[in-house]
Amino acid sequence: MCTRCGKSPTYEWIQLTSLLVILLAVIGNEVTGWLLLPRMAATHPSGHFFRTWLWVDRQTSVYGWMPLAAGMLMWEFHVWRKVRKAKPVTKIRSWVSRKILTFVLAAGFAPILPWWIPAGQPSEKTMSTLAQYPGLPCAISWGAILIVATVLCCKAETRNLLLGNGKTLSLVSLGALAMFMALTLVGWSLT
Repeated sequence: MCTRCGKSPTYEWIQLTSLLVILLAVIGNEVTGWLLLPRMAATHPSGHFFRTWLWVDRQTSVYGWMPLAAGMLMWEFHVWRKVRKAKPVTKIRSWVSRKILTFVLAAGFAPILPWWIPAGQPSEKTMSTLAQYPGLPCAISWGAILIVATVLCCKAETRNLLLGNGKTLSLVSLGALAMFMALTLVGWSLT
């Protein structure tokens, strides 16, 4: 119960519970991917299921930040801009998040560009540094997404606009957990 208004913070509890369910599904999938999937993909006779699951898991961990960054940018453009027009709000938080997401997306797509396009190519020194630490670009990108999500969720209004009332987030979180459990049960039945 809120001491000022006397209302129950139902939306916040639903949001928190849904985020914790997503966290549980992600942690379970990662632990399975680290401990079980490599061994099962290498030793199981019908290992196509386990190899596919491992491949999807690895590709999602490397490139999963791109749809999140694009989704946050689209959310900022379509939803948050309408709210700012309705009432004056400080624009620094929105500016910081927009710049970080744009930089991360540009840095993620820069190595994809052909060598003959001069704009956006990293220097040789940067490429050699990234070659020494192959997980660094992915870690920087996920860190930037985490920073932007933290900046957006600090204020209750933007958090509620980003996460919604909790119905869709609850369905997404339960769907993620059900998919992980279904994959686990199918894998268990194959062993």
